[in-house]
Amino acid sequence: MALELKIPSVGESVTEVTISQWLKEDGDYVEMDEAVAELESEKATVELNAEQGGTLKILVAEGEDVAVGAVVATIDTSAEKPADSAPKEEPKAEAAQPVETPAAKSEKKVEAVESKSGYAEGTPSPAARKILDEKGINPSSVKGTGRGGRITKADALYANAGEPGGFIVSNGSREERREKMSNLRKAVSRRLVAAKNETAMLTTFNEVDMKPIMDLRKKHKQRFKETHGVGLGFMSFFTRACVLALQKFPAVNAYIDGTEMIYHDFIDISIAVSGPKGLMVPVIRNAEALQMAEIEGEVVRLATKARDGKISIDEMTGGTFTISNGGVFGSMMSTPIINPPQSAILGMHNIIERPVVVDGQIVARPMMYVALSYDHRIIDGRESVGFLVTVKNLLENPEKLLGGKDPVESLLGF
Repeated sequence: MALELKIPSVGESVTEVTISQWLKEDGDYVEMDEAVAELESEKATVELNAEQGGTLKILVAEGEDVAVGAVVATIDTSAEKPADSAPKEEPKAEAAQPVETPAAKSEKKVEAVESKSGYAEGTPSPAARKILDEKGINPSSVKGTGRGGRITKADALYANAGEPGGFIVSNGSREERREKMSNLRKAVSRRLVAAKNETAMLTTFNEVDMKPIMDLRKKHKQRFKETHGVGLGFMSFFTRACVLALQKFPAVNAYIDGTEMIYHDFIDISIAVSGPKGLMVPVIRNAEALQMAEIEGEVVRLATKARDGKISIDEMTGGTFTISNGGVFGSMMSTPIINPPQSAILGMHNIIERPVVVDGQIVARPMMYVALSYDHRIIDGRESVGFLVTVKNLLENPEKLLGGKDPVESLLGF
């Protein structure tokens, strides 16, 4: 019996997906619930699973756009499972396993690559091709570890440019190539244009002396990690400061719906993350109820899933305010674009030592420019400037982020 494998619904308003990669070859035997393909929508990447076991027949090629509900493969459920496809028994764990060094892993990877030359050698999957294009790496310089020598997403992620420092030496070529935009990139494009055209966007700037936070982190980061099992980064301070400022200026946490203004009694902070497939904004839910360690844990969890392409649609939906950190890429100042339907976004930038006047003396301090882009239709100048000044004051006086007998101890959850 041939069972049709159809594209499932992957989210509200999503009508089309791209077959980014087949995880199985045509004619392979697949187990029930086994992932057979990766589907890329305008919101996230999801896996397509086999509904029953049998022999797979692929009907749609990688890279093709297909509608939700379309048949992309069939599974012959009457086919017998090949004898050699039975899962091998895993060796029992020894009392102590030797640690495999990076060099040993590298040698094993090279051996695996050299032993797998085949029909797909040097051919990247669509996901791998996108990553290589973004890095400016020619696929012919990458050895694939996938079936038949195919270059996988992992191969592309670990591939380095051939020159020290990752720079590419041009050979003087003037060739051009045309590449179809991914569903995710098309969705981002639509949203950015809509944000510019449909909001009265304005940006206000300020600067923050980061020395108090840097001194606090230096003093407490080791104890914080030992206590909570997670590092103490800047994002938890900024998130906590934004939470308190949003509670003081609720319009910054609201949005416009037609002729009404919608206010929230909760604060869901979207964190802009740059991943292999483009910009993603996972959401920290009810940030107002989280302690510093819980915020750091959520930042690490969501950012890791986003960069690995494993973030779900639910985890990127429903934020009320966004924080974007362009400083990790070296940005000194920018005007971030609002993430609709939200009404504001805070942009963090790199930290540079600059001469500033403190108590009448010129001193060198680690300074960061911060920018708040906001929708002037719902947020007035008083609120936008007041919000950013509040964030600045809280960051420059981190003990104010949370009261208590010992504010710092209470803040860090000791």
